[in-house]
Amino acid sequence: MAALLSSSAFAERLTVEPGGDVQAALNRAASGDVVVLAEGTHHGPVEIDKEVTLEGVPGAVLEGTGRGSVVSVSAPRAVVRGVTVRGSGRDLEAMDAGIFVRQSATEAVVEANRLEGNLYGIYLHGAERSLARGNVIVGIEEGRVNEAGNGVSVWNAPGARVEDNDIRFGRDGIFTAASTHNVFRGNRFRDLRFAIHYMYTNDGEVSDNVSIGNTVGFAIMYSNRLNVRGNVSDGDLKHGFLFNFANYSEIVGNTVRGRPLPASRWMNSGTRGKEEHGLPATEDTAAVQSGGVRNGPEKCVFIYNANKNRFHGNWFEGCEIGVHFTAGSEGNDISGNAFVRNRNQVKYVGTRYLDWSKDGRGNFWSDNPAFDLDGDGIGDTAYRPNDIIDKVLWTAPQAKVLVNSPAVQIIRWAQAQFPALLPGGVIDSRPLMAPVAPPPADREGTEP
Repeated sequence: MAALLSSSAFAERLTVEPGGDVQAALNRAASGDVVVLAEGTHHGPVEIDKEVTLEGVPGAVLEGTGRGSVVSVSAPRAVVRGVTVRGSGRDLEAMDAGIFVRQSATEAVVEANRLEGNLYGIYLHGAERSLARGNVIVGIEEGRVNEAGNGVSVWNAPGARVEDNDIRFGRDGIFTAASTHNVFRGNRFRDLRFAIHYMYTNDGEVSDNVSIGNTVGFAIMYSNRLNVRGNVSDGDLKHGFLFNFANYSEIVGNTVRGRPLPASRWMNSGTRGKEEHGLPATEDTAAVQSGGVRNGPEKCVFIYNANKNRFHGNWFEGCEIGVHFTAGSEGNDISGNAFVRNRNQVKYVGTRYLDWSKDGRGNFWSDNPAFDLDGDGIGDTAYRPNDIIDKVLWTAPQAKVLVNSPAVQIIRWAQAQFPALLPGGVIDSRPLMAPVAPPPADREGTEP
């Protein structure tokens, strides 16, 4: 206690005026000191190699030379706060960033900064228990999205947290690889490829984030034992959630809200075109002729070879496909969810029967015409989202021209009268008559 009080008593605040030598002030500072950037433009790059705080007053700008990272942090518990940072290099292999936090900078803090037009906004490169909080990150807007960096990159940084940031433009909002025990909470994302992109990162938390109008909201790949809770995907173009080789995770209380997309959104988004958003170049031109509107995201959630996960209490609304379930995903508990106004509630191409109910309760399906004569809140008949005709259309899309023909209508009527004719697939034996929770309130992200 005495040592801490003594250190605090002798800490200095060293102010650097515009045009002054920021690096010289950092070199002169002692552990615990605060180097304050006055209002105006200061020149980087700078290296923080001791436990000091680099702090900007409102209007303080740190400008790089267009080569390398603008701020490099190598000291444990160093802090970068309240600075506008711009002017990094554009070398992806060199990982040029607005603020680059090295492996040696354990428990470093990067908070309340504004990062503009850098290749990577913040890069937490192996820095254990580091924190990126409350930053506004505006990435590269021009050029191809795959040639831009991420808002925040996390590589092999156990215990790192990324919280309450606003991230716009660039490649991915948050990208994590080869890490563990990370927390990504309360962030807001716009105009990106993926809002959050998980690769080989286990035992983490993704909670209360908002993705608006990105190509994909939350892409969870090759990662296990995650807590994915309370996130919102609002009007993302392709998928709200994508789970690929993701296992043993809790996916609870999330919302995917699709909205009708005008042609200006999906035919040519900005200068990048449909290919940049993963859309085929021949995307349904008939939609343009009929008013230029596409019915929301392609898929609310895509589950591909993802095993032993629990999907509960989620709200999937207004997508072309509510859930696309494929590639041998096994042992998933999918119950207590609401599937609302999706053009196709489920797409499952398989011959096995999968019952999406547990402990006597299934999911809510907005197109389920069942009755509840005993008033127990459970439909009196099972719900089957797909039939033989659906599978024909998936395997032979040209057959769509026959979908309203009398022959097709007779087949569907026969299946309804004789359930033994129905193919294997998803069945909800105990469908809910009402959703578990009311429709989620709007949760808009703020403009960065």
